[in-house]
Amino acid sequence: MTTSGRKPDEGERYKAILETAARLICDRGYEGTSMQEIAAACRMTKAGLYHHIQNKEQLLFAIMNYGMDLFEEQVLSRVQDIVDPVDRLRACMRHNILLVTRGWSKEVIIILHEHATLTGEARAFIDNRKKRYVDFLEEAFSQAAQQGRIRPVDPTIGAFSFLGMVLWVYKWFKPDGRLTDEQIADGMVDLLFPPIVAAAVDGQPGVSSLRVVPRAASGSGSGTEEP
Repeated sequence: MTTSGRKPDEGERYKAILETAARLICDRGYEGTSMQEIAAACRMTKAGLYHHIQNKEQLLFAIMNYGMDLFEEQVLSRVQDIVDPVDRLRACMRHNILLVTRGWSKEVIIILHEHATLTGEARAFIDNRKKRYVDFLEEAFSQAAQQGRIRPVDPTIGAFSFLGMVLWVYKWFKPDGRLTDEQIADGMVDLLFPPIVAAAVDGQPGVSSLRVVPRAASGSGSGTEEP
């Protein structure tokens, strides 16, 4: 009950169940977490939990679907209209890193790694939603290369290299460690997409970083040389 004596909104209650279950599964693994433990963590009876959830796999599917909703809201919706493809990728990486390192939702996103546990239509549905993110990244890498903003790279290699960096952060990031999540986000973005840096190459002044080139590069120092 709330302080006003009314029952919490059912939608909020459902989200709380998903977030609580995600934290347990994130800590113990899907197979190592029982429905009884989830019910206890939610301060519910097991029968009460089953009022909201059909079974354990349906719970995992609901968590993943909710995680994709959060991801699309907090990452994709904020970057998809950025015109410059490199700026789009930089912003996307930053938002994605912060999503998996902070706040109440991080376990919901991390648990997306359990997708192989799903079967049938549920797995296909989540895989399709995740594929849309890969397609988004591949398109951005392709545009950046075509515009000469980055060195030529296969878009699939670019997309999965991006994802490999971002989605592994939660394994080693420590909230009380030497580096803040902001520092990690900035450092990783600059590592994969270095900011434009003036330099002299073969006697040509004003050449940009070898990997990312300015929007309006000119002269023989176009910034497209291989490192």
